[in-house]
Amino acid sequence: LWLVALAALGSRVRSRRELSPGLYENGVYDAGGSYCQRGDVCCRGRDDACTVPYHDTLCYCDLFCNRTVSDCCPDFWEYCLGIPAPFPKAQGCARAGLNYPTGATYRENCNLCTCDPGGQWQCEDHACLMDAELIDAVNRGNYGWRATNYSQFWGMTLEDGIRHRLGTFRPSPTVMNMNEMHMNMDSNEVLPRHFDAAAKWPGMIHGPLDQGNCAGSWAFSTAVVMRLGLGIGMEFRMGMELGFGMGIGVGFRMRMGLEFGTGIGVGFGTRMGLRVVTDECYPFTGQASGPGGQPCMMHSRSTGRGKRQATAHCPNPRAHANDIYQSTPPYRLSSSEKEIMKELLENGPVQAILEVHEDFFMYRSGIYRHTPVAEGKGPKHQRHGTHSVKITGWGEEQLPDGQTQKYWTAANSWGTAWGEDGHFRIARGVNECEVETFVVGVWGRVSMEDMPHK
Repeated sequence: LWLVALAALGSRVRSRRELSPGLYENGVYDAGGSYCQRGDVCCRGRDDACTVPYHDTLCYCDLFCNRTVSDCCPDFWEYCLGIPAPFPKAQGCARAGLNYPTGATYRENCNLCTCDPGGQWQCEDHACLMDAELIDAVNRGNYGWRATNYSQFWGMTLEDGIRHRLGTFRPSPTVMNMNEMHMNMDSNEVLPRHFDAAAKWPGMIHGPLDQGNCAGSWAFSTAVVMRLGLGIGMEFRMGMELGFGMGIGVGFRMRMGLEFGTGIGVGFGTRMGLRVVTDECYPFTGQASGPGGQPCMMHSRSTGRGKRQATAHCPNPRAHANDIYQSTPPYRLSSSEKEIMKELLENGPVQAILEVHEDFFMYRSGIYRHTPVAEGKGPKHQRHGTHSVKITGWGEEQLPDGQTQKYWTAANSWGTAWGEDGHFRIARGVNECEVETFVVGVWGRVSMEDMPHK
């Protein structure tokens, strides 16, 4: 009798699966999802291995699941039995084989998509800074340059790129009326076919920095051209790297990550009072700088020798020389191709404005010309804004059809991961994207005390 009673008791012991709470006690999750169908499983009787991952647990596709406390997958009834599910299908939106509840969101590049109550995804319709269709169109076309997708630009709208990745106002009529300085050159003078400022002044032309999303192209190109003017004007390497400093550099640090800009030429002007300190004194820290960083060294005093000196110590405690180096007033060059080349050859890199179009952000290599690839996508995909760049040289390239393509070499301010190690080449002599419209040079204000002593 004892053995019979024990056997009867054992037959009434339920398994862990039977004791588990039903999957749908708190409502049906992903009622329209594909589980048994996706796994292509339907099992007869009871089969505890007939499972499919479901949310953070398992659901079953065997006949045993169809009981009062159900652990069937949501699509078991329709897929395995061919009958409607015993619960109403909740509204949701399907994506990649899964069903998402009303209000769920995901991002498609720069556009946010939301599942509406009607079971449809409603997506924003912004023009994105990185556009796979445009990249493909450029690379399939015969435009002379290649495009690519940059991860640092992914998720940004084209409007974001124009607003935050450029940062130069179009020169005002007053600035555009600056008298042009003409180079003293013979009309028959022959200039070299190729020129690179970094090769002529080794160690003085440093790699492009990354302005981040602070709309500061004017500050980067202005400070760098002025820094080079100082070093080249002295005709020796000062043993220090001039960086961003008082007036522009420090104000730039204060506003890093904010939205600002100014006009080319104005950056060199007396109102801004462009000055730089050594990079050792005030190291460039990139777009991570903010209110919690070093205090702004805006106050200075004249040393009476063509420079000013900060009244605060250098942010770098190991540096002691906090001299501030100043520039002469800027001068506008002629838009003549040869005169710009002559200036580069004799006095070093110059600053230029550039009308940046939607396809320029995707530039990878080659000689850039603006393309018409966005014309078929509507006006919102065709945007442009004013940018400041540093022209550092020129060259020419033989094309497959035998023609010669001339180009400028210029440094951008989007870091070395963009373009050709932070640089780009652009068609020369045709004012492509207005790169030859307004070109500015500057000399460093150098006194005899700055010159090396023998």
